[in-house]
Amino acid sequence: MHQIKLIAVIATIFTISGCSQNRWQVRHQTVKDSYHPPATLGDSALPAPVRQDLTASGLAPVGENSEDTPYITLVAATDQVADATTAGPPDVITPDVVTPAPAISGMSLADFESLAYANNPAIRELAATTQKAAGFRQQVGLKANPIMGYQGQQLADRQTDQHIAFVEQEFVTGGKLELNRTVLNQAVRAQMLELEAQKLRVATDIRVRFYEALAAQRRVQLISNFQSVTNKGVEMANIRERLAEGSRIDVLQAKVQQNEIDLSLQQANVQFAAAWRGLVAMTGVSHLAATTLVGELPRDMEAKDWDLLKSTIVNSSPEYNAAQTRVAQARAKLCRQDVQAIPNVTVQFGAGVDNATNSGMMNVQVAAPIPVFNKNQGNIAAAQAEFCRASREVQRIEKSIESRLADVSRDYDTSLAAVNKYAHEILPNAAESLKLAELAYEAGETSFLQVLVARRTYFDSNLLFIFAQSGLAQAGSKVDGYMLTGGLDPVVDNSGDDGLRGLTFSQQ
Repeated sequence: MHQIKLIAVIATIFTISGCSQNRWQVRHQTVKDSYHPPATLGDSALPAPVRQDLTASGLAPVGENSEDTPYITLVAATDQVADATTAGPPDVITPDVVTPAPAISGMSLADFESLAYANNPAIRELAATTQKAAGFRQQVGLKANPIMGYQGQQLADRQTDQHIAFVEQEFVTGGKLELNRTVLNQAVRAQMLELEAQKLRVATDIRVRFYEALAAQRRVQLISNFQSVTNKGVEMANIRERLAEGSRIDVLQAKVQQNEIDLSLQQANVQFAAAWRGLVAMTGVSHLAATTLVGELPRDMEAKDWDLLKSTIVNSSPEYNAAQTRVAQARAKLCRQDVQAIPNVTVQFGAGVDNATNSGMMNVQVAAPIPVFNKNQGNIAAAQAEFCRASREVQRIEKSIESRLADVSRDYDTSLAAVNKYAHEILPNAAESLKLAELAYEAGETSFLQVLVARRTYFDSNLLFIFAQSGLAQAGSKVDGYMLTGGLDPVVDNSGDDGLRGLTFSQQ
């Protein structure tokens, strides 16, 4: 009778275990079948210059996590990252979705930014990396599964055989699981800040390349307009030669200048085509037919207080804040390693029957490792070194930002001075000089060489003005983007791993 009861208990235990696994598989498959990738990625933590709706990025804020939530909630990086004890990483990575270009005659900077936020592969890669970090955060905080089993002794002798069903559970001490989550919480937060920084990198590169292409477009327009001046000059030189008022030299010089302008136009078209391809590549779109760029190059911008701006940019930069978060992560990991030597406790309870006495039996076993030889001293030393390394990394990034700002401030101030000088003095004087030279030449009061010099001065001044405007716009874009560039550079994966969980339950 006792044997029958024991066999029934054992069968019930393993049946329940099997049913639980089947229910998990069914539920897991249901979640996968019903999962639809969200449409947008919330970015409320982004600074104003890059606060955009990231369509088709593969993540979305979804409120409170639950067991049926197949993807994580991305909160603002400046807010505290909540524990994700039930939500896991997605079972399906959102496929790339290419947002088509707007079907309009021209494209503005905002159009390119929208395309880049939706399709830039580095942004999408970092979004997936953030999901990865959240999955590790969940895993390292999970408790150990209970162990259920059967033990039979003296089975060859049916009169003295013993049958025991047991359950075993390891209890984690020292708050190791909570500390594991604390460490990975910081990893998730750092990845979210890296995602913000990547958005800024892409935004800065888009702006820089847009103004580069816009300046190339302006040069094409300027040279095309100036062609009429050189064509008129050739025509005038021919007329004066026929009237014996000019020489063949004047005609040849006018044609040389005309040919130079034609060559400049050809080169400007090549430069615009290359700038367009670079701009499109930054958006992540495979192909986009060249069209007119809608925008203006700056003419009036204010001088900046670089000393004041330096502290503001350093403290607000997501790159710098991510490095500080890595310091917090290293500090949390040091605290975690300090409690590793506290032994976990394993408890086993068993119940069964002894056929020799025809009576029931119960066993209780409690075990814990004794930290005599391994007190986790090596990992503690490594965690201390990592904390020092992360602290120095913060200083390195701070100085790197200051160095980049110094370069940008030089470009900004020199371009600003050039724009102001050309806009208010050089260009008006060059235009008036050209007008007076042509009038004087038509009246026979000056030589044709003077006209050629005036034309070339006017033409070169306008080109240099566009160059200065482009430099000013690009430098201003870098300041707005915290000097973060490299929107297509390789993405560094600092999502971590689930090694702390293995360390938690190894104890040896």
